[in-house]
Amino acid sequence: MGKRVPMRQCIGCGEMKSKREMMRVLKDTDGTISLDVTGKKNGRGAYLCISDECLQKARKNKGLERSFKMSIPAEVYESLEKEFQNRDER
Repeated sequence: MGKRVPMRQCIGCGEMKSKREMMRVLKDTDGTISLDVTGKKNGRGAYLCISDECLQKARKNKGLERSFKMSIPAEVYESLEKEFQNRDER
């Protein structure tokens, strides 16, 4: 039997995908929200497909607000968009 692949649900499109195919958005203990590129930082994580489309959907359907049980300022989404674009250029 093969090794179990951890699955996560995208907060944008709702699709289940393997953890490696997704980006982890992290809320750490002081409430700061950022992209967790390593996927190993401490804090509450929410997962997004690596596409601007899913980020827009998550923004529209308040996926991050639901995951983190708090209101998310527009600046957070804007910084996530920038980080996504930087990641795409790599």
